Amino acid sequence: MSDPFFTPVSGFDLPRFAGVPTFMRLPHVDFDHPRFNEVQIGLIGAPWDGGTTNRPGPRHGPRQLRDMSTMIRAQNGATGIRPFEVANCADLGDVAPNPADVMDSLQRMQRFYERVHTAGIRPLTGGGDHLCTLPILRALAKDAPLGMVHFDSHTDLYHSYFDGTMFTHGTPFRRAVEEGLLDPARVVMIGIRGTAYDNEDRDFAQNVGIRVIPIEEFHTRGVADVMEEARGIVGTGDTYVSYDIDFVDPAFAPGTGTPEIGGPNSFQAIEVVRALQGVKIVGADLVEVSPPFDASGATAYLGASIMFELLCMMVQ
Repeated sequence: MSDPFFTPVSGFDLPRFAGVPTFMRLPHVDFDHPRFNEVQIGLIGAPWDGGTTNRPGPRHGPRQLRDMSTMIRAQNGATGIRPFEVANCADLGDVAPNPADVMDSLQRMQRFYERVHTAGIRPLTGGGDHLCTLPILRALAKDAPLGMVHFDSHTDLYHSYFDGTMFTHGTPFRRAVEEGLLDPARVVMIGIRGTAYDNEDRDFAQNVGIRVIPIEEFHTRGVADVMEEARGIVGTGDTYVSYDIDFVDPAFAPGTGTPEIGGPNSFQAIEVVRALQGVKIVGADLVEVSPPFDASGATAYLGASIMFELLCMMVQ
């Protein structure tokens, strides 16, 4: 029996356009809330894009994601999963970044997620640019490196940008491997495509044992085959799922900073998440939604729907 406190507000009780928007209309529970330690999965906003190197805007992602997530209902129409009856879920609010200081923001985010992790809460984050994932991994992988399923059009494995800038949204997973946060043999990157500066990122992946599945292979093999391999790579150990909205073709998700043509459609975008059943997900994120480039909210609605699918896998 689900706890009524952790049950989202129903559209039958309050219209979806009314009330204060939280992720999926869940209760807002901050660190000082008396029921904070009862939360099992915390939905968190990371409104920061200090690592962006092209079109800025993902700092506004969490707010639009929350607004569009009011359309999420209690039951997954395809799988029948009712996640809010399986786990105590709550909106834990936003990390408070320092928009003028990259390193301070990374430290602030790490401290926030350390408090979440110490409380035994698994985080599901709406970003924010992809550099936000690095401090989350630093908090979750203190004891042992994690596996990772990464949906993206870019590997984010570059060494540095602009002659030595080490922390951008194109470098988080290079840092994560170097810092021992990820086990490269248990990392798979799916959907990689587009023009490139060079082969540095792919060479690094090959040298350390990261499996990169380019979009051409994804389309040739299909979702079921690719995801069967992905589940085999991460195995039964603790695994993080990082989902960049630019994994999806810009025809379906134009609101992002670095779009790449030739990606999956919106159905495939949720199909790959449903294929994560059985993976031990200790945390997940959906990043790089940039509202200035899609004021309609369609990209954010897809992002919120992907977050719901991730939540459904996290409660299994």
